[in-house]
Amino acid sequence: MAKIAFIGTGIMGKPMAKNLQKAGHALILSDHFNPAPADLVAEGATVCHSPEEATKLADVVIIMVPNTPQVEEVLFGDSGVERGLISGGSNGKLVIDMSSISPIATKAIAARINESGASYLDAPVSGGEVGAINAALTIMVGGEQNAFDKARPLFEAMGKNITLVGENGAGQTCKVANQIIVALNIEAVSEALVFAAKAGADPARVRQALMGGFANSKILEVHGERMIEGTFDPGFRIALHQKDLSLALTGAQELGVSLPNTANAQELFEECAAMGGDGWDHSALIKAIEKRSDFSIR
Repeated sequence: MAKIAFIGTGIMGKPMAKNLQKAGHALILSDHFNPAPADLVAEGATVCHSPEEATKLADVVIIMVPNTPQVEEVLFGDSGVERGLISGGSNGKLVIDMSSISPIATKAIAARINESGASYLDAPVSGGEVGAINAALTIMVGGEQNAFDKARPLFEAMGKNITLVGENGAGQTCKVANQIIVALNIEAVSEALVFAAKAGADPARVRQALMGGFANSKILEVHGERMIEGTFDPGFRIALHQKDLSLALTGAQELGVSLPNTANAQELFEECAAMGGDGWDHSALIKAIEKRSDFSIR
């Protein structure tokens, strides 16, 4: 069993770490970003106070933090305050970044980590908090085959659909594509339910009917219910989806690719954030459609 330094035990990271612990792996937690969860500590997790300290005790390092700057801080330190993971003796270790960050930055990060003697995988996930709790995440991986093979038993403790997409950066590119699809599906379900409800139909029954046809999707099933019930406690926060769509739009500009509907979804998320909803679940995008329509389905 592996000794795993797990850095970032937030909404997604905590259940992921818990599933690794259930599988028999030893956890070393860093409370640099999140306080160490008491239940994981009660089950035997070791607590350290910096990524550098945690790395010294681990064979594998898994990072699950919000964005590119936090990943860079974990790995390389923050203005000398913390010296970061790479100073903890990374030679021979496996470093897995399961955050969702810039594919371009990932390639530079991977090169630096690989040069240090460690092996680097970018392995962002999809499936939300429910998928993390149920060990049913989709895991999109970029890196070398040997490192992927070594990490696979760990991925299998956290997810179901596990794919080596390509070299370093390919996992993050795949995640950006995933977030485009998810955002546009949320927007589509939002528009459909608002249209149906304002036309006089019961949105709950419309959703039930659509789930038996070609329009069915996980978004309609899970987030459609959230929209109807108005339960927007975050499984995946709007602010994080804004970050992911920003990566998509920045990358599209660099590649000369047109993403008009992605830009529109980002505008709707921005409207939600302006309402004070950057911490809402991303299914709350419907609230921007409702505001524009001067109508609520609830």
